[in-house]
Amino acid sequence: MSNNSNSSNNLVVPQAREAMDKFKMEAANEVGVNLKQGYNGDLTSREAGSVGGQMVKKMIEAYENSMK
Repeated sequence: MSNNSNSSNNLVVPQAREAMDKFKMEAANEVGVNLKQGYNGDLTSREAGSVGGQMVKKMIEAYENSMK
């Protein structure tokens, strides 16, 4: 993936890239997906979706916990 301005993956805070990458790796590990640094085009749609789903689940849990 290139880091051009046409990408829909641009972060509001570009400095957060490292934290987001770490978060993504943790979520992949939790669901048993072998995510690696760089190109991951060999993942199945199911694997990629499970990583994204785990990330969303963790974000919702964090938000709910912040409301307590």
